[in-house]
Amino acid sequence: MTLLPHDRKKVWIFAGIYVVTLTVSLLIIVYYLRTANILQSHVFRLQAKEVDLKKNLSTTQNQRTTLENKYVDLLNQDQYKINQTLISEINNIHIAYKKAATTYEDLVELKLKIKKTEVLDTTFAKALSYLSDKNYASAEATLTKLVKDIVLENKKITTSFVIPANVTSNNSPPASGYSRQKVTTDIGEFLVDIISGDLSSTKVIVDTASDSTCKDNCPVLSLSNFVSRSGGFAGINGPYFCPSSYPSCAGKTNSFDTLLMNKNKTYFNSDNNIYSSVPAVIFTGSSARFVGRSSDWGRDTGVDSVIASQPLLLSGGNIVYGGDSEVKRAGQGSRSFIGTKGSNVFIGIVHNANVAQVARVLKALGLDYALNLDSGGSTALMHGGKYIAGPGRDTPFGIVLQKK
Repeated sequence: MTLLPHDRKKVWIFAGIYVVTLTVSLLIIVYYLRTANILQSHVFRLQAKEVDLKKNLSTTQNQRTTLENKYVDLLNQDQYKINQTLISEINNIHIAYKKAATTYEDLVELKLKIKKTEVLDTTFAKALSYLSDKNYASAEATLTKLVKDIVLENKKITTSFVIPANVTSNNSPPASGYSRQKVTTDIGEFLVDIISGDLSSTKVIVDTASDSTCKDNCPVLSLSNFVSRSGGFAGINGPYFCPSSYPSCAGKTNSFDTLLMNKNKTYFNSDNNIYSSVPAVIFTGSSARFVGRSSDWGRDTGVDSVIASQPLLLSGGNIVYGGDSEVKRAGQGSRSFIGTKGSNVFIGIVHNANVAQVARVLKALGLDYALNLDSGGSTALMHGGKYIAGPGRDTPFGIVLQKK
């Protein structure tokens, strides 16, 4: 059958429509297939993230459980008991090391008196070993024994001390120069080395190793150095200071806190009010003035010297010191002093005495005023270029007597 022209046209139109429809359908199918693949890829990635999130959630839950358990443990602990235990341990450490330091200082002073201290040294080393092991009970017991042994050795020194037979008994101080004499008191006899100078012809100065106030690692010199470079004829050690050999002096070695004016008219520790109640002596011209508190004195540079030390022993001829709670002042040894009677100045040492006994001795000698100076390993006294006692340890200052 032969199609008419207009029928052939219709066939071609329907064929075209079919082809277009088929093509569009195929394109739609391809688009959805690609979209499906993309969605499936996203799904896989989301599923992987879901797995990771579940793992992280599990880990977080475990950590939370651990923290909750720790929190419960903390709630169940007795913090008061724990704190009390820590406080007790810290207190034990503080007490033990403080006792070790003070005991060592006593041992240092003993070493200056006797040579054979090997047994005591061994005991101290054992105490330190216990401390390093935190065995505070054994350290305490060992240190207690060492303290008793040191006291025993000092008693042996005291009881074995004998005043030489050739020393003359005399309760009057020398009018001038040096004298070694036996002084009789109501509590016994004492050996005294004493140097006298008339203030009308004698000047009392203080020489210092430092040019100004020093708080730590301060310079020190021997008494002979102070005396020689100041042109003095006599000299004695000064007030208390903090020796470098003392553990308790760490951070303030060879320093001192009391008021002092040296020969260059420089005042030391002017801004220090810690020891404002410490007595002092001021030398000027042919006179001396003793004050009960160094704070009672200004900063006059017209005087020769200002020396604050403690305690004041005599005032107006009367004993003003009979002892106190300071243990080191109660021990017997060589004790340094500076005092006056009338227009005379006196420097010297009372041997084998405690500080309260020194006051009794100087009262028996008839002194009007007297001030205690440092003693022990610092004790030193010179006259005529020679040591009468000492030389002792190097110190940051020295009291020097000069001829005017």
